[in-house]
Amino acid sequence: MVALLGVGIVPPDTPILRADDLGVLRGDGVFETVHVRGGRPWLLDEHLARMARSAARLDIPLPPTSSLVDLAGQACTGWPADAEGALRLVCTRGSEDHGPATVFATLAAVSEVTLRARQAGVAVATATLGIAASARATAPWLLGGAKTLSYAVNMASQRWAQSVGADDVLWLSSDGYALEAPTSTLVWRDGYRLATVPAEATGILPGTTARFLLDHAGALGLSAVERMITPAELSTVDGAWLLSSVRGIAEIRSLDGNPLPQSPDTERLRGVLGYL
Repeated sequence: MVALLGVGIVPPDTPILRADDLGVLRGDGVFETVHVRGGRPWLLDEHLARMARSAARLDIPLPPTSSLVDLAGQACTGWPADAEGALRLVCTRGSEDHGPATVFATLAAVSEVTLRARQAGVAVATATLGIAASARATAPWLLGGAKTLSYAVNMASQRWAQSVGADDVLWLSSDGYALEAPTSTLVWRDGYRLATVPAEATGILPGTTARFLLDHAGALGLSAVERMITPAELSTVDGAWLLSSVRGIAEIRSLDGNPLPQSPDTERLRGVLGYL
C-alpha cells in the first residue's frame, strides 16, 4: 500500500518522487516505522511525536500531526486485521529548487526473517561507532536522537554482521560503552531492574517500543532505569534484548560469539508489548 499526502491511496507503481528530491540525493529527511496490528498502527502518537522532534533537528517543516494521522489511516485502509504490517511514514525536504516537502506512507507485510528473529532471538556482533558516548550530546550537527533517512551506515553495519555470521550489530562508543543497534534499542534485565541506555546523554535514538516496555516494568515487578553498560557487563546480566517497532522484542542469544544467559522473561516481555 502507498498513500501520498493530500492525494490518498495510489497504485504502488505511481511516481511520487522527483529525481532531485533531497531525500533521495542526500538522505535529507525523516521517517518512522510503525507496527500495524489489528489493522491499526500501534503507538502512532508516540511515533509522530518522535518524528516531529527529528524534523525539528533537521529544520524540516513537518505537516500538521492531524494530516499525518489521516495519512496513516489512509495507508491502513483495507489492511487485514489478522495480518501484521510495517507502516513507514516518510517526509523529505523536497526538491533542490526548494519545493514543498514530500510526504508519503507505505505499508507492507512483516517479513518472515523479522518474525523468525522475534521468536528465535539474534546473534549479535559488536562494532564501534567511532565516537565517544557523550559526543553527540554536545554536537547537534551529528543529529543525535533523530531518525533520518541517512541509513547507509546502519545498513552497512548489518551487512557486515551477516558477513561474520551474526544477525545484528550492537554499536559501541569509542570509550567502550554499548549504545544501540542500527535499527533497534538495547534493553536488559539486571536483578529487579529493567534497563536501557540513556538517550539524552548519548544521542542514541530513543526507542518507542523500549519506552513503552520500561513504562510498564512495574507490571512485571521490575523497576525501570537508564544507565551505561559495557559489553563485558552485558554478558553477566539476567537477559538482554533488542527492541524495535516491527520486530518487537528479540532476545540476544550471543554477543561476539559468546552465549548470553537466556532469560525466562522473554515471553512475559513479549506479552506486555502485545507481540504474539
